[in-house]
Amino acid sequence: MRVAMIGSGYVGLVSGACFADFGHDIVCVDKDPSKIDRLNAGVMPIYEPGLAELVTGNARAGRLTFTTDLVAGVADAEAIFIAVGTPSRRGDGHADLSYVYAAAKEIAAALTGYTVIVTKSTVPVGTGDEVERIIREANPDAQFAVVSNPEFLREGAAIGDFKRPDRIVVGTEDERARDVMTELYRPLFLNRSPILFMSRRTAELTKYAANAFLATKITFINEIADLCEAVGANVQDVSRGIGLDNRIGSKFLHAGPGYGGSCFPKDTLALVKTAQDAGTPMRIVETVSMVNDSRKRAMAKKVIALAGGDVRGKTVAVLGLTFKPNTDDMRDSPAIAVIQALQDAGASIRAFDPEGTDQARLVLTGVDYAADPYACLTGADVAVLVTEWDAFRALDMDRVKALMATPAIVDLRNIYRPDEMARRGISYASIGR
Repeated sequence: MRVAMIGSGYVGLVSGACFADFGHDIVCVDKDPSKIDRLNAGVMPIYEPGLAELVTGNARAGRLTFTTDLVAGVADAEAIFIAVGTPSRRGDGHADLSYVYAAAKEIAAALTGYTVIVTKSTVPVGTGDEVERIIREANPDAQFAVVSNPEFLREGAAIGDFKRPDRIVVGTEDERARDVMTELYRPLFLNRSPILFMSRRTAELTKYAANAFLATKITFINEIADLCEAVGANVQDVSRGIGLDNRIGSKFLHAGPGYGGSCFPKDTLALVKTAQDAGTPMRIVETVSMVNDSRKRAMAKKVIALAGGDVRGKTVAVLGLTFKPNTDDMRDSPAIAVIQALQDAGASIRAFDPEGTDQARLVLTGVDYAADPYACLTGADVAVLVTEWDAFRALDMDRVKALMATPAIVDLRNIYRPDEMARRGISYASIGR
């Protein structure tokens, strides 16, 4: 099947490469000529494990191509995916749909024959209706259907999530579109991944509901962690105790510095705004967003406390900058708020991240970047582990103790054992333990 993917960012590139790996003929379109040039040269614009090999292999096989020419890219396509960004709009927090609507206008002018237009971007309820109106107004004679097909990809595990999904959500009531989407995802039938067909508006809301629920689980266990610290309990044991209940499940029950990334912060905010506009405010999600925002800066207080109550003039080593491991994504990373709060308190920051340094330079100022974890820790008065990269899970703690000016570590991901750190003579603080 010939498919066009409008947008070659995280969602578009991963989806396009995976569809190509299934044997479909994929054209990825992007307005950024430098990005297309890099992709044609085999250089990835993002870090995602396994993506470079998947892209180059399918490009070499002729199943995956890249272009800035939308008209040529969508020519003869049976399905056209819109996978452009929908960031939070400045001022009111609503999703900015300008890129989605601009893509719809361009697609309208290029349509020939029956085509399925698929919104892969995360969009508020009713966006598909507006996309359909835009295309219909621009090209009254066009034969098409607009479908919602939200993505559920985790950064750092996106390829596996695409190829072995829990479910595939498709919002359409058009029988021809349903047949096209079924054929497109037919390779996943071997994995028995269910395709859930529903109305377009229901599919749009399903994506937001899923992300809001997961964000709520994270925020819930973080508040339980705070209670554990106050009453002398262990949040990891609490997490296991409730997570083994099949009604709850163990995923997203790991206490930490709060959620970040490209989805949860903006999607919870967009859902709140949609609900407010509809006259059905979502108080739980509003509180989740508020609590998460305040938690990130609060983590700096743990560092200041372990440093003796004052970090002015002291060096703080920060291990991990990205919002999660196995990505270079710095969007809404807890590290940003932690570092800025520590800088406000007078600390000097030295940081290391295996993949996120280049992106971190774009959002953080006054940070000294180290080449490896041990260089980062050398001479530091206190260290804070923010992102649970595998490279930090087995540090030589005897070496760490010898390198630091004061052996003191705040572990915001509960990677290390408190008793082991005490045995080595390292001052140690963690989350909810």
